[in-house]
Amino acid sequence: MLKDMNSETTFCEYYRQWVDVYKKGAIREATMSKYLMTQKWVEKLVPELKLCELSRSAYQQLLNDYAKEHERQTTLDFHHQLKGAILDAVDEGLLERDPTRKAIIKGKTPRTKKIKYLNQFELHTLIAHLDIKEETNWDWFILLVAKTGMRFSEALAITLGDFDFARQTLSISKTWDYKGEGGFLPTKNKSSVRKIQTDV
Repeated sequence: MLKDMNSETTFCEYYRQWVDVYKKGAIREATMSKYLMTQKWVEKLVPELKLCELSRSAYQQLLNDYAKEHERQTTLDFHHQLKGAILDAVDEGLLERDPTRKAIIKGKTPRTKKIKYLNQFELHTLIAHLDIKEETNWDWFILLVAKTGMRFSEALAITLGDFDFARQTLSISKTWDYKGEGGFLPTKNKSSVRKIQTDV
């Protein structure tokens, strides 16, 4: 339950408490950091805006100000994170109407994206230059990722028990928390739990 909230509460305070109550402990750290970044932007852009002042035009202005420094997709993500909190404020009777309705998403022209994958020729060249020895080394890891297309965190979490050599399959059921304190984590979503056919 959000404490001491009324229509005179600032939007940034409401959002801060909403993240604490509904998101803390329920989402991954990487996702939580995005909500906290959204919170910082709300505090920066509308530190004094009260819930009772959160009209459609005030909300649109908040999005417009955010969009001046961000690409359209990033602004859309910002909008979705705010919208969750705002819809709850409507449900709690703190707002009469949903100010996010018909919001227009703007943003800076996207930068030219760096290519994050190898083409077929580059992949074959990489595989040809791997130093595959009898004992396990990092080249085996690169080969595993290249052959299966699994996520980096999934590949780090592979254990010997995940291989079924008789059926030539590999079970993906967990990830490794390489950005945090280490340890196994669930996969990104339920559909990420899968078996991959291998050619070894």
